[in-house]
Amino acid sequence: MSDQSVVVKTRKFMKNPLLSRRQMIVDIIHPGRANVAKAELQEVIGGMHKTASTLVVLFGFRTKFGGGKSTGFCVIYDNKDALMKFEPKHRLVRLGLGEKKERSRKAMKEAKNKGKKIRGTGASIAKHKAKRAAQND
Repeated sequence: MSDQSVVVKTRKFMKNPLLSRRQMIVDIIHPGRANVAKAELQEVIGGMHKTASTLVVLFGFRTKFGGGKSTGFCVIYDNKDALMKFEPKHRLVRLGLGEKKERSRKAMKEAKNKGKKIRGTGASIAKHKAKRAAQND
């Protein structure tokens, strides 16, 4: 399947020095293919921007109606430390750099309902404590 050509174009490129990364929108033209694997795109975009493919994070891809074109978002970090510091935990799990915390459905629901019972300024503190209790279960 990967022998068919794929065209990768970037637009709205922006350097973000505060988060030590470069970010852009990626357009992929892939006629004759349903979609393109993110691992394959990481290699291509890493080569385009002369960086390691491990520092490239891809997300939010949508295939246009009729197929043949997909659009998503790409972030290229300057180093591994910035990646670990600024990237959300769920995306680190997808990249294989973090571990998902297993929580039971019941514990999450109990935490939610406990937080709903408290009103006012103490609500955020109670929600935080309930979330901690759910994580420990």
